[in-house]
Amino acid sequence: QLQLVESGGGLVPAGGSLRLSCAASGTVFSLNDMGWYRQAPGKQRELVARITTTGSTDYAGSVTGRFTISRDNAKNTVYLQMDSLKPEDTAVYYCHAHRERPPPYIDLDYWGKGTLVTVSI
Repeated sequence: QLQLVESGGGLVPAGGSLRLSCAASGTVFSLNDMGWYRQAPGKQRELVARITTTGSTDYAGSVTGRFTISRDNAKNTVYLQMDSLKPEDTAVYYCHAHRERPPPYIDLDYWGKGTLVTVSI
């Protein structure tokens, strides 16, 4: 089991910055690909950014160049630095962990409870 706890959300004016953190506890953090998802009111949850166990990253097109995902395996924490925030970035942001396992074992997925980010005009 892996427990994920997000922090760092809040209210910020457009153009501002926030840094989200996701602290993990339980199983071996470094074995998991980590990601940030978000869900705005009335919309589906979408991938924002992810970082693999080897440090490779990819981003949604809408946040490329503005958001940066990183991880610190020594602290069992993944971060999302969000700059140049826009009102359309308003959403609940969720931390996600994915662990690949070889057959016959199934992959494992874990979610945090989310942290609210509100970007005001």
